[in-house]
Amino acid sequence: MRTDDKVMKYIGRPRPKDMEDTLAFIEKMRKMVADNEGVTWAMTLKDDPKLMGHISFHRLIKEHDRAEVGYMMHPDFYGQGMMSEALRAVLHYGFNTMGLHSVEAIASPLNSASLKILERNGFVREAYFKENFFWEGQYLDSVVYSLLAPKK
Repeated sequence: MRTDDKVMKYIGRPRPKDMEDTLAFIEKMRKMVADNEGVTWAMTLKDDPKLMGHISFHRLIKEHDRAEVGYMMHPDFYGQGMMSEALRAVLHYGFNTMGLHSVEAIASPLNSASLKILERNGFVREAYFKENFFWEGQYLDSVVYSLLAPKK
């Protein structure tokens, strides 16, 4: 997925050049889990183990019970509601198992599909940063959404 232009359109990160880069990324995700700094879930259909996407909590800020959520999905599965379903499950886990107080999501303001997913799941836009991110020779804007744990 990280080599697919459609998937990476709004993600300002280097694409893997070869299998070595891909394995290094997988090892980075494993280390994040081992060091209790985040967690990434692979997304598959119940009857098909083929990877269709992933979702993660990363950039954990333990002293504030806060984490950033990130996700991506293969284009074959766009528009089917699966990312919203995964996001709801991950938020439930974050608030009820991890004890998070808040979850943040940072996105490109041009990624309307991702913003709709966040808004449909109760996230509120908290900030809009103009040209705060330099990628491939240009300054890009970012939008920050946040969701507080449900009151008990």
